[in-house]
Formats: sequence, C-alpha cells, structure tokens
Amino acid sequence: MSTRSTGLTKDAGWEVGVSRTLSQSPAAVWEFISGPRGLELWLGAGARLTPEPGAPYETDAGVTGEVRGYRPGDRIRVTYGDTTVQVGVSVAGGGRSVLVFHQERMASAEEREHQRAYWQRVMDQVAEALDDLA
Repeated sequence: MSTRSTGLTKDAGWEVGVSRTLSQSPAAVWEFISGPRGLELWLGAGARLTPEPGAPYETDAGVTGEVRGYRPGDRIRVTYGDTTVQVGVSVAGGGRSVLVFHQERMASAEEREHQRAYWQRVMDQVAEALDDLA
C-alpha cells in the first residue's frame, strides 16, 4: 500500500481547494465572481476574460493564461502560469451558494501551502465584497 502526501495527485501534481458557503444566491455569486471586480480579486488587477475556451488573458502584473472552460453560472477554468485554476459556484440550499477555488499542477508541497493561504485570503475578500453589495 502506497501513501501519498495530502494534496499530491497521481496525474496533476500538487493541488489545493478552498470552499465556503455564502449567504448570497448562486446567481449573485456568479455575477460577481465572473465580473470585472471578482475577476480582479482572484486573477489579479486588470484581469479580463473572454468567456470562450482558448481565449487568452493577461493581468496588470503580467500573469498570462488562457480560458480552458467556461460554463455560465457554474465554473470558469483557466491556466495560470504553469498551473490550472478552476472557480465554481453551486447551490447550497436555502438561497445560499458554495464558492470553490481549486488549483492544480503545482510543483511542490510548499507552493501548495502558499497557494492555500492565497485562496483563503481571496475567499475572505470575495465574501466581504459580496456582503458589502447586500
């Protein structure tokens, strides 16, 4: 029996996911997270996406990537440097939603821990921004 470190996948390197149940509806969370202000929170300042697979993007900090998948109201999947990031919104019941950030293809456990802290900060910022809109 082999043991694998937490976050190490067989095929996609190191991965991390951060999720939170939010009081806003899935539609409201999607509208925010896929809009200009939300994109800047999770991709970086200046980020704009064309919602179609293969479309390139760039942030003000010079991070480049391309859209790998875009399902309106559900998820956005993009390359982010050498990694892949997916943002998903789902129904939590009672008018609430679950927001998930998932990143894969990281090179090390250290990068995974750094990115987990990053996504937790992003989640806090998104939740605060959504509360401010309410």
